[in-house]
Amino acid sequence: MYLSLGMVSLGLGILGIPLPILPTTLFLLLAIACFTRSSKRFEKWLYNTKLYQTLPNLCRRFSRNKIDCQRTKEKIIIQIYVLMGISIVFAPIIWVKIVLFFLTLFITYCLFKVIPDKDG
Repeated sequence: MYLSLGMVSLGLGILGIPLPILPTTLFLLLAIACFTRSSKRFEKWLYNTKLYQTLPNLCRRFSRNKIDCQRTKEKIIIQIYVLMGISIVFAPIIWVKIVLFFLTLFITYCLFKVIPDKDG
C-alpha cells in the first residue's frame, strides 16, 4: 500500500514541476515517507544517496518522521496553508481547487496525527 501511494505521490510531484497548481515539494515529501515505510532496503538506500545528504536538516528530520517540537510543526503548517491557499485561489478548474483543499486537510492530519514529535 505504501509503495503504491509513494508511486502516485512521486508521479504527482513530477507533474507538479511544470504545472504550478500542484505542490511539488509536498508530494515529493509524501513519496519519501511512503517509500521509506514500504521497504527497509529502500529506506537505507535513500538515506545514503547524495541527493538526500544535501537536503536541509529540517527536511531530513521530517522525512524520518521526527519533528523537533510543536512550534516547528506550526511553522510548517502556516507555510503549507499560505502556499496551498494561493494555489487554490489561482487554480482555474473547480475540481482542482477541491482536490487541493482535501490535500491540505490530509497534510494537516498527517503532520499533527501521523508524524510524532521527537519526544512522543
